[in-house]
Amino acid sequence: MSKKKLPDAELKAFLDENHDRFNNKTFIENDPIVVPHHFSKKEDIEIAGFFAATIAWGNRKSIIGNALDLMRRMDEAPYDFVTGHSKADLKRLDHFVHRTFNSGDCKFFVKALQTIYLRHGGLEAAFAHGKHLKETIFNFRELFLQTAHAA
Repeated sequence: MSKKKLPDAELKAFLDENHDRFNNKTFIENDPIVVPHHFSKKEDIEIAGFFAATIAWGNRKSIIGNALDLMRRMDEAPYDFVTGHSKADLKRLDHFVHRTFNSGDCKFFVKALQTIYLRHGGLEAAFAHGKHLKETIFNFRELFLQTAHAA
């Protein structure tokens, strides 16, 4: 199976059409991408988007509801929560679940993100390493998994 390369004009038309289809209020309000749209601070947007994408499987309404619940548990300030949480703060994540993603997973993600923000300059910086997409994703995965996961 070979991939067909689109001519530049055809590719531009394809991208413009999909931009118009997906970058509008009616699409966004019913899609998990609505979650990071609740924030204006870059780091809050990144973290909200990361969590929304992490749990983005299943029913969109459920994904949005659970992602917003998670943001409420973080006091609507995901960056502040991730970078400054205490052990007691993490208890707010108890009983969080979206399908197979549970509170233990969520706490691990918060701790891994804390390391990424405090030691590596944030998500943008963590994704900046690598010459190709595959290498970039691999490098991010390695960085993310450096945090110990509770048994």
